[in-house]
Amino acid sequence: MVNLGLTKVDDAIAAKHPGLQSYAACQSHAFMKGTGTFALGVAGFFAIQKALQMRLPYPLQWNLLISIMASSFCSYAVTRWETQKCSDLWLLLETGKVPDRSPCELYLTWLKSFIGPQMYGFLCRFFY
Repeated sequence: MVNLGLTKVDDAIAAKHPGLQSYAACQSHAFMKGTGTFALGVAGFFAIQKALQMRLPYPLQWNLLISIMASSFCSYAVTRWETQKCSDLWLLLETGKVPDRSPCELYLTWLKSFIGPQMYGFLCRFFY
């Protein structure tokens, strides 16, 4: 049995996917980096707001709310970015090919998820 975080993975599955442990370690690192970003972000944004308190006076609850919201956004962005790198690592370890992450491809993927597959297909047929 191979340990993967708190769960145990059968040896047959671990043998079938040799990059499983590397992927799990990468994901763990990505989540810890996101958590660290949140903690440091709250402290940093709060300190910046306290320094600006003389110019923009507003209550402590708003300082905390803005710090938490901004840090949540930053933490999400860092975690998503790192998780995407882990997904690329998994695909590389499984297939031996690096996925294409050109800006155009990323934009089209975002557009497809934003407007839906049916509308995306319609626009592709209409414009291309």
